[in-house]
Amino acid sequence: MEVRSSRRLSSGSGGCPVSSVSPRKTSNANEPKSAPPNMKGSFLNHDHTHAIIYKSDPPVRFNLEGDLPEISNMEIEDLDENIDQAFAKFMRAHKCYDLIPTSAKLVIFDTQLNVKKAFFALVYNGVRAAPLWDTSKQDYVGMLTITDFINILHKYYKSPLIKMEELENHKIQTWREELKDKQRPFVCIEPDANLYQAIKTLITSKVHRLPVVDRVSGNALYVLTHKRILRFLYIYINELPKPGYMRQSLEELSIGTYENLVKATPKTPIIKALNMFVDHHISALPICDADGRVINIYAKFDVINLAAEKTYNDLDITIEQALQHKTQESWFEGVVTCKKNDTLEVVIEKIVKAEVHRLIVVDDEQRMFGVVSLSDILNYLILKPFGDFVSKKS
Repeated sequence: MEVRSSRRLSSGSGGCPVSSVSPRKTSNANEPKSAPPNMKGSFLNHDHTHAIIYKSDPPVRFNLEGDLPEISNMEIEDLDENIDQAFAKFMRAHKCYDLIPTSAKLVIFDTQLNVKKAFFALVYNGVRAAPLWDTSKQDYVGMLTITDFINILHKYYKSPLIKMEELENHKIQTWREELKDKQRPFVCIEPDANLYQAIKTLITSKVHRLPVVDRVSGNALYVLTHKRILRFLYIYINELPKPGYMRQSLEELSIGTYENLVKATPKTPIIKALNMFVDHHISALPICDADGRVINIYAKFDVINLAAEKTYNDLDITIEQALQHKTQESWFEGVVTCKKNDTLEVVIEKIVKAEVHRLIVVDDEQRMFGVVSLSDILNYLILKPFGDFVSKKS
């Protein structure tokens, strides 16, 4: 077990040893004095820094190839002869805590942390979002995400000749006050809540990350995502009854978005791409050539590479240039496609194995036809069988 933190450690809940962080106690020491002897790692030497949490020995450990823990007969067979509800009932039978993996990394930011340092810390730790802790309120007040980084760039960028003082000097709290209209309320879930509730919260709240917070101890334990949840289901999918719709195509099931599609070209300036993210509330831009063929994708998370390379002061460069100068392959998902006549079973396998957040639906000439997201899939698989399907118009 490894913990890197600028804060003291406290224990989590649930009867399982958890290396967690109590936001109520701060320390200026470079390493927590109470850390067990097997803890090791580097620390960032500045005040109001972040805490990194690693959780050990969860009740369920899983990967795509490993042995599967046993599932009780009730969890598989209690279907009331409605096989379409198999996956939904499976999610109802498992808790959010079941998905917290070994060595799960969680970064927590104090709202007094400098915005620039916060986004550099996301890059440094290879994470996409962090809960925000307000010391004055003694509570979590939101999440810092790549969308926030985009909103800052979108609002304050003028030209390559003008340095963005807001990003350089502002604290997270100052920035949040100036962009109140962009702030979402903090949405979280208890570790004992079931995964059905988690999926419903993710989709109805229109968020991509759901912190698991133990309100008794005040500890944030993990951040759930659509990707993690679908991957969990995929591991057990062959052990569960298979609904008939799994053999139907995307076109037959009407899963995905096929109208008002937004796309870019290799020559689209980064600042225009950011504007498209904000104006259209989308998470990725398929990149198409002059003939409309999909050749790449530029996703919200790819924007963090601007922080990694410290090039966010020049957003007039094109997407093509940004992709050429990327420093780490891991920051860029790449484009993964499917066809409208692919079955849902094939689509799920493809999106899980590719570890992407969406598939671009293309025709036989690789021209863009639609987009299928993780949210689309979970909405259909889990919420629809119980009548909780969330329309995109809602």
